[in-house]
Amino acid sequence: MGHDLRSPRGPRCIALVGPFQSGKTTLLEAILARTGAIPRTGSVDAGTSVGDASPEARHHKMSVAMTAATTTFMGDSYTFLDCPGSIEFIHDMRAALPAVDAAIVVCEADEKKLPQLQLILRELEELRIPRFLFLNKIDRANARIRETLATLQPASRVPLVLRQIPIWKGELIEGFVDLALERAFIYREHKASEVVALEGGDLDREKEARFSMLEKLADHDDSLMEQLLEDIPPPRDAVFDDLARELREGLICPVLLGSALRENGVLRLMKALRHEAPGVADTAKRLGVKETKEALGYVFKTLHLQHGGKLSLTRLLSGHLDDGATLHAASGEAARVSGILAATGAYDSKRAGAEAGDTIALGKLETVKTGETIATGKTAPKALAKVDPCPPVLALSIAAVDRKDDVKLGQALQRLHEEDPSLTMVQNPRTHDTVLWGQGEMHLRVALERLRDRFGVNVKSHAPAIGYQETIRKPITQRGRHKKQSGGHGQFGDVVLDIKPLPRGEGFQFTEKVVGGAVPRNYIPAVEEGVVDALVRGPLGFPVIDVAVTLTDGSYHSVDSSDLAFRTAARAGVSEALPQCQPVLLEPIHTVEIVCPTEATAKINAILSARRGQILSFDTRDGWPGWDCVRAMMPEAEIGELIVELRSATAGAGSFTRQFDHMAEVTGRAADHIIASHRDAA
Repeated sequence: MGHDLRSPRGPRCIALVGPFQSGKTTLLEAILARTGAIPRTGSVDAGTSVGDASPEARHHKMSVAMTAATTTFMGDSYTFLDCPGSIEFIHDMRAALPAVDAAIVVCEADEKKLPQLQLILRELEELRIPRFLFLNKIDRANARIRETLATLQPASRVPLVLRQIPIWKGELIEGFVDLALERAFIYREHKASEVVALEGGDLDREKEARFSMLEKLADHDDSLMEQLLEDIPPPRDAVFDDLARELREGLICPVLLGSALRENGVLRLMKALRHEAPGVADTAKRLGVKETKEALGYVFKTLHLQHGGKLSLTRLLSGHLDDGATLHAASGEAARVSGILAATGAYDSKRAGAEAGDTIALGKLETVKTGETIATGKTAPKALAKVDPCPPVLALSIAAVDRKDDVKLGQALQRLHEEDPSLTMVQNPRTHDTVLWGQGEMHLRVALERLRDRFGVNVKSHAPAIGYQETIRKPITQRGRHKKQSGGHGQFGDVVLDIKPLPRGEGFQFTEKVVGGAVPRNYIPAVEEGVVDALVRGPLGFPVIDVAVTLTDGSYHSVDSSDLAFRTAARAGVSEALPQCQPVLLEPIHTVEIVCPTEATAKINAILSARRGQILSFDTRDGWPGWDCVRAMMPEAEIGELIVELRSATAGAGSFTRQFDHMAEVTGRAADHIIASHRDAA
């Protein structure tokens, strides 16, 4: 057969991905126990697992960040990256995927989680990452395996190929048949499965299921197709080679069965990884890494440890790396490695160096960010991958409870962003608030917990201010006069201003039509500054927009006039005029685009209507069978917690993007309530 596809290929890096609460962390625990990395399995519920070790994960009993753990199996090294399943924490998975050799997609026979499964499989498909599907909680299965596979298949764009079928004992599954090995195994809890004779009905089912598996493999292997047509049993090695090749080429997604909680099916999964998953050479080739003796790696996660400083989790894709080496990033920054650590547990196991394929933590690369490519060469390497965070969907205005912690809060937020680039911070220029944007309610809650528990900053939070503004409906001519006499020089400024509304979206215009030097030209810029000062806060309490102001006349004093006097006169004139111009409240309107599973579209339409949304269109989501895209206009005030309702209606899979479109008038009781609330808050 030529090159042996099944030969071990150095240290592997495998992502554990899958829908929320599908059992990824429990599977990691089972793998570590079965391979001897830990003496006994821990529990997510009991807070004793290797994964989900952070206080936030323990508290919420869910993965809120990626966990790395390394073990050995049959002489080979494997680093598993346990990625959060919640869409709110999905950036950790997306940032890590480019550097992994393969992924294990952990799922269960739950139709409600199909949209989440589709999101994850689509990410893997786009990146051309080989993937196994591990059908977990098989001990709770109440449907036949073919029915389950038919339910899951719409989530994958390539065939899901059964590698195993269950052995039933009444209504319970007691083992499985490996279709490639043609052997039957009976599960033994927390022990290796026992090989049993394949006979009777199980033998008939095995033959039928094996033929179905071979048919799918034969779609990409002409010689196998000929053997099937001529009823010639294909050699077992050839079947394994086909399984490995088609997995690596992304032509199939093999499906294995098991129960992570009982450690059933774990060793068979590890053997499939060992024989069929690609190694670092294939991954480097997929990423376009050219053959080089230089050490080249990809940073997929940044950590800030309380006592260990900054760590950059890195997959070394080529070469050899020594502690103390100088690395150049694709961004042009350079940094010196200060410690190479094993990527597991407490990051306290030091190493002298690392080889291609190793997954390691590099100390003190202060200028290197998540997603960067780093190398020991003299020039900056080409970036291997670019992973942009998903657009944020929920925001909180935050401030330190104790004002003396303001600087500390700024530093902590910067570190949080380095660890999780899907958290972003924005300064509101009008309210001077710090606004923290994230991927959902739990995402922001965990961020605040980290600020408190890890960085020692207590913060208070509230909903961000809505960008209300106001404008006028009626033109007016107004005189503004400022005269003040005190010891020495006095102050004198006098202006006549024409103030009129502009069409929506025109902003602010200032012109002057002064004749005869009534206002000297050197004072006109000060008049404009005064007008701008007055428009910062109008009579309703909000910035005034879509207004044109023309300076038409005025007077001055040769001694007492000054820039300050004319600025003050202009501000007074506009402030006196605006209440007479029929001020009206404006609210920002956004175009919102929601993506959701088709079965949830009716619920989404109802949510939009209840939030004063005007539906513009809804259509099938391009390239996403079973999904819709709904476009609507919505007031910014109604978008605030839209994501909470949206996720509830879509089993956690739906999301949206938003873009400011225009300002619209608010009148009547709604306007009165907004104005009163704003005055109370002020």
